[in-house]
Amino acid sequence: MKDRISLLLILCGLLVFLIIFQYYFNTQWAIIFLILFMSLYMVYMWAATKHQKRKLKKKTNENKPLPNPFISILIPCHNESEVIKDTVQNILKVDYENYEIIVIDDRSEDNTKDIILELEKKYDKVKAFIRNKDAFPGKSAVLNDAVTIAKGEAFIVFDADARIKPDFIKLLLTKYDSDDVGGIQSRKVINNASQNFLTACQYNEYVMDTHLQVGRDAVRGAVELRGNGELIKRKALEDIGGWNNETITDDLDMSTRLHIKGWDIRFVPEAMVYEEGVITFSALVRQRRRWVEGSIRRYLEYALDVLFAKEMSLHVGFDLIAYITEFLLPACMVAEVTIQAFRFVNGHENCILSSVVMILCVGLFFILGLIYSFRKYSKYTRCKAVVQAFVTSAYFIVIWFPIVMFIIFKIIFTKRTMDWGKTQHGVISSGCGEVS
Repeated sequence: MKDRISLLLILCGLLVFLIIFQYYFNTQWAIIFLILFMSLYMVYMWAATKHQKRKLKKKTNENKPLPNPFISILIPCHNESEVIKDTVQNILKVDYENYEIIVIDDRSEDNTKDIILELEKKYDKVKAFIRNKDAFPGKSAVLNDAVTIAKGEAFIVFDADARIKPDFIKLLLTKYDSDDVGGIQSRKVINNASQNFLTACQYNEYVMDTHLQVGRDAVRGAVELRGNGELIKRKALEDIGGWNNETITDDLDMSTRLHIKGWDIRFVPEAMVYEEGVITFSALVRQRRRWVEGSIRRYLEYALDVLFAKEMSLHVGFDLIAYITEFLLPACMVAEVTIQAFRFVNGHENCILSSVVMILCVGLFFILGLIYSFRKYSKYTRCKAVVQAFVTSAYFIVIWFPIVMFIIFKIIFTKRTMDWGKTQHGVISSGCGEVS
């Protein structure tokens, strides 16, 4: 009920603002201001990224030894018999000695439990944790249970299909030392990008996310954990009371609570964790629907904390609030076009042309961001980057825009559920490539 009321108030406030704005201000000035604001913010992030790169190069030349914390690697599993053995064997190749692997069977109905127990017998660093059939469901609850037997002063969480390179942990630890750092996120990469059109789009989507995370890290903004390939310090985890069992997006919920408590989250694009992209449209919609709902609900739940948190830095708070517009933008665009169309039909003075121009400007800005991301992180040629930017923009319009609108209506009109929409793993076809 709290989420429903909060979202209704936000949407009503947004609608009132748009109506008042239309009567008292020129929409063209809004377009100019919006473009100028986005341009200045992106230039600021670009400059900060360049400055950070110079600082990191200087630190590298100092040859300062890396920290050596004992790390507990946690891998939750639910019906993951197709992938879990290969995942554990891949992680065991890591170039780091001070760690343990805890593989958790979460009430699986296949032979995942048996595979995990075999891995425990075979490898000294592997521990099996078998949850009871009546245990509380959800990834957060799984991780909270596993922490009770974990020895690490930090935890790295992997999905059951994760693949990494041997230097993964050492790369993460380059940003571990600072006392205010509570979490570190690696770069997520789709492993089966060449499998079909959807997986290629997901690969591009993750590249764009990398670009945004790098920028947020450079300005010390609200970097977010992504669930797979994330590191959390034990003292930070204890400070926020562990994972939230009542959320469907454990990583996003934890990110927000860490920021509210004043903990910093860093991003290391050089440390890459490879995962499988879903291969069917229905599975993709189900997965993204959960992500969007979890993200919107955590903002609704922690809105007052974000606005009035005493321990959270000002630039993190600003970045969080700016990020909320990603989910308000579809509703804002629909409302704006609806208002202008209503005025046009009724013969009133309208700014529908200016509204269309504003939407096109936002779209162009997004496309330019995609082109830059593809050139920098995927090394695409200019031509390929432009083509993929338009293709990925269409993908975002088809996938994200309707899902955001659907979730907004779902939160307002339906009862809250813990609908996880589990992702199927073990779908990589031959020829798609894996990380050894």
